[in-house]
Amino acid sequence: MKWISGLLLFWLTICAGHAQSRYFTRTGSISFFSEEVLENIEAHNKQVSSFLDVSTGDLVFSVPMKAFQFRKSLMQEHFNENYIESHKYPKSTFKGNIQNMQAVNLQQDGTYKVKVNGQLTIHGVTKPIDADGTLEVKGGRIGAKSVINVKPEDYNIQIPLLVRGHIAEIIQVTIDLLYEPYQANAAKQP
Repeated sequence: MKWISGLLLFWLTICAGHAQSRYFTRTGSISFFSEEVLENIEAHNKQVSSFLDVSTGDLVFSVPMKAFQFRKSLMQEHFNENYIESHKYPKSTFKGNIQNMQAVNLQQDGTYKVKVNGQLTIHGVTKPIDADGTLEVKGGRIGAKSVINVKPEDYNIQIPLLVRGHIAEIIQVTIDLLYEPYQANAAKQP
C-alpha cells in the first residue's frame, strides 16, 4: 500500500511540474502594417490563441483570419473575400520552437532575447520562418514579442493589378502575446 501512495505522489509531482511548464493565451495580439504612398493599411487581431511549453521551447499559435479589424470596413471586406479568402482558409497557424529557451530564467523577472524558428501557414501555404523576439518574465507571466516580414506572394495571395501599387510587397507583422500558466480546464489547444 505504501508503494501505491508513493507512486501516486510521484505522479502528482510530475503532473504539477508539467502543468507549470505550459503557458497559454487566448487573447494574444497580432497586427500587420503595409506602408504605401497613397494609404497605409493596418489591421489588428486580439483573438490569437497560443501555447508555449517552456520545458521544450515548443510554441504554437492559431489566428482566426476574420478577427482582423481594419480602420475601414471596405478594407476588411476585401481582405477576407478577395485576398485571404477566409471562407476557404479561416485561420493561420504557426508551429515552432524557441531555439534558446535555456537562456530564459523563468525564476527571475527580466527581458530575454530569443530566436524562434518554425512553420507559418497562411492562405493554405506553409513556409519555414526564422525570427528574433523577446520573452519578458514578470510576476509569473510571460510576454512574447516579435516582428516578422511576410510577402503575400509567398503564400499565394493574389493582389489584383489595379490595387497592387496600394499594398506593400512586404507586410510587417507584429506579434504580442501574454501567457498565463496553463490550466487544463481553462483552455483548449488551438
